Amino acid sequence: MSAVIEVKNLKKHFDVPGGVLHAVDGVSFKVEQGTTIGIVGESGCGKSTLGRTIIHLEESTDGEMFFRGEDVTRLKRRDLKKFRERVQMIFQDPYASLNPRMTIEEIVQEPLWLSGRYPKAQLDEAVAKLMDRTGVEERLRRSYPHELDGGRRQRVGIARALALDPDFIVCDEPVSALDVSIQAQILNLLMDIQASDGLTLMFITHDLSVVRHISDAIGVMYLGQMVEMGSAEALFNRPLHPYTKALLSAVPSIDIHNPGRRVVLKGELTSPINPGPGCRFRSRCPHADRRCKENQQLAEVGEGYFVACDRLSEINDQDNAVRNHRGKERGTKI
Repeated sequence: MSAVIEVKNLKKHFDVPGGVLHAVDGVSFKVEQGTTIGIVGESGCGKSTLGRTIIHLEESTDGEMFFRGEDVTRLKRRDLKKFRERVQMIFQDPYASLNPRMTIEEIVQEPLWLSGRYPKAQLDEAVAKLMDRTGVEERLRRSYPHELDGGRRQRVGIARALALDPDFIVCDEPVSALDVSIQAQILNLLMDIQASDGLTLMFITHDLSVVRHISDAIGVMYLGQMVEMGSAEALFNRPLHPYTKALLSAVPSIDIHNPGRRVVLKGELTSPINPGPGCRFRSRCPHADRRCKENQQLAEVGEGYFVACDRLSEINDQDNAVRNHRGKERGTKI
């Protein structure tokens, strides 16, 4: 498979009172054709800024971006329009992202009209196909966003994103504002469309159960940096970075015989403003030592699996010792 999107050492910094906010700080990854990469992390870690920078809603401070092998780091106005026809975004809040003064028909029709691809006589038919494909009832054509529930509004947002047959879509927490039952419907819709069209997705979320369901690979971000990245199966079955372990320990378990051990993080968050060198998780990491004051680079520790921590072998030995001790206390075999 070939990479649809590849970013290398991507940075997005903002000038703020007191210094420079390192929202995205040296992130690298690539997404293969027809796959989904999930991006997870706490609120404020830079997930959404990463997505917005990739599609040029924010201009990068440094680094490189490639779309199907073509350098798209800096684009002129004409090239940016062509790029955005092939790369789209589904936003978190379907109410705020839809123009309240436009009908559903006008919202879905707008990208088709602006692209100039369709004669006016064919616009109605094209809109009808998009609405049918995303499960938006025909009777809602003349409705306004405020007349629809959250699930239907998000379906309209998906229809708009699909209008120009994009190759890559950034999904910025598209189900976080929806009820659980509606979340499942929207996720299944996205997966069905991906399967039929070979779409490539970047799925940003803080919900670990959701990201496991939809993603082929997962990247874990902490304060603007990627700390762990690999296949979804490997990351959930054997997380390596202390931060990833803490995140996954917070996921509720239905196994009453093996509920898992909750990792409670202590300590102060490192400021994303002028953070300085070193691991940004060290102030909350129970395994931190003097070596963590040096920058921790994302390094390959297995085929296609990357972690940013120089103390992995020691940490895993300690964790295994704790598990074995607790297993003996319970009289179980580890």
